[in-house]
Amino acid sequence: MDADVIVVGAGLAGLVATAELAAAGRKVILLDQEGEQNLGGQAFWSFGGLFFVDSPEQRRMGIKDTFDLAWQDWQGSAGFDRAEDDWGRQWAEAYVHFAHGEKRAWLHEQGMRWFPLVGWAERGGGLATGHGNSVPRFHVTWGTGPAVIAPFERRVREAASRGLVDMRFRHRVNGLTKSAGVVDGVEGEILEPTSVARGEASSRTATGSFALKAQAVLVTSGGIGGNFDLVRKNWPERLGKLPDFLVSGVPAHVDGRMQLITEGAGGRIVNRDRMWHYVEGIRNWNPIWPHHGIRILPGPSSIWLDATGRRLPAPNFPGFDTLASLEHIVKTGHGYSWFVLSRAIIKKEFALSGSEQNPDLTNKSIAGILSRLGKGLPAPVQAFMDKGADFIVENDILTLGRRMNELVGTDHIDPEALKREIEARDREIDNPFSKDMQVIAIRGMRNYRGDRLMRTAPPHKILDPKNGPLIAVKLNILTRKTLGGLQTDLDGRVLTEGGVPLGNVYAGGEVAGFGGGGVHGYRALEGTFLGGCIFSGRTAGRAAAKAVE
Repeated sequence: MDADVIVVGAGLAGLVATAELAAAGRKVILLDQEGEQNLGGQAFWSFGGLFFVDSPEQRRMGIKDTFDLAWQDWQGSAGFDRAEDDWGRQWAEAYVHFAHGEKRAWLHEQGMRWFPLVGWAERGGGLATGHGNSVPRFHVTWGTGPAVIAPFERRVREAASRGLVDMRFRHRVNGLTKSAGVVDGVEGEILEPTSVARGEASSRTATGSFALKAQAVLVTSGGIGGNFDLVRKNWPERLGKLPDFLVSGVPAHVDGRMQLITEGAGGRIVNRDRMWHYVEGIRNWNPIWPHHGIRILPGPSSIWLDATGRRLPAPNFPGFDTLASLEHIVKTGHGYSWFVLSRAIIKKEFALSGSEQNPDLTNKSIAGILSRLGKGLPAPVQAFMDKGADFIVENDILTLGRRMNELVGTDHIDPEALKREIEARDREIDNPFSKDMQVIAIRGMRNYRGDRLMRTAPPHKILDPKNGPLIAVKLNILTRKTLGGLQTDLDGRVLTEGGVPLGNVYAGGEVAGFGGGGVHGYRALEGTFLGGCIFSGRTAGRAAAKAVE
């Protein structure tokens, strides 16, 4: 044997699993097809949001949260309704217990800290038993994605210095090997060295081959979001026809290869049609990977219009129900929609997802955070206003409407009708009560101190020049997360079509649907992807460590 366990994929789940294996004294070979500069995978680029239940940060903000409330929200969002959901449901309940119990203390002990204002990124579909978080649970890690990776990278590198971990980059696995019908290792190609920057597409030129043996193989290779062909193949008819134009929220190496390779070795993939893609994608004016898109994490005040200028119906407001909004937009027959807003709204409500789009949080700059409360726009938001292909800035609503048509090469927007729509909305601001459900929602959100301070602009008239200029943003469909995947039991063992363990094969993170082949069901609560990688990677790593004793 070359090692006790081979871990395939050096993203967050792989780092967590490797750290836990090494802590148990196991020898690990950690493989990744990318260069060392990509250590940590997608998590590096994340906003660093984590889902906690009844945290000190919540309590300081006056939020009352419980396991029962969180589990109610999870089940209402997931909508588990398939026989193959059994393992996913069990994983989900275990994860909510983890988020309510030791998760925060365990991560805090390893050095992680969180921004004191808890976010409320996904409010849901409008009913207590439906989708969404009933209370704010989105805890932004101080240092964003890089700070989520840091403690596990440190543990892995320390284990490598002790000879317990062998990190081998540019090793692309092509298959799981078997002896007497039992998986006993991996084989693949050694790719030529690469010096491209993190996230950029790298060469696939092979310079050699490898074959490695171990008592167990643990797959943590991520999802399919960078592989548009696979996204289209798995796209469900219930959501309408996926548009031709997409932007990608993940690098090209998020290609789903290892998921299919493990299936070819006998593993079972379930819930292929469940995905989590965003509708607020904008083309990155300074792209790193192919089709690079950034997601807007919007506050509630932007006017949301479909491609023809019709306002999206309740409860499809910004930041409410991602999947419902996705379905509504796609079924219009157009692959994009619009935000129309004022400078006062973009100043307070636009956060851009990603570590590189939040240098103040990523660099742990208190001065930078305080500058968000000043008069100027955050520099990354201003850069998109100045350079972004999907942004239009004008002082006059009729001119704005004409330029919206020019940007997409159509006449779908009637500028006069656009003016009437926003004038009607603005009249609802004259009183502290309204029949407009979005205006009611804005006022309700400002009851939460965190939103009032940094995330929700005071209700105001969008067409009032003192709140200008006016802004239109073309929103594209942005691929991101895979909710289905390799089905695993509660030890992270990959299961076969017959429901029995494949044998010596484990999986964690997005490749396993974050646990069980679909811990989220149809819909995800925000902040549960990074945590799902941590929990499933930890679980699979600890179980594999025991199995190879």
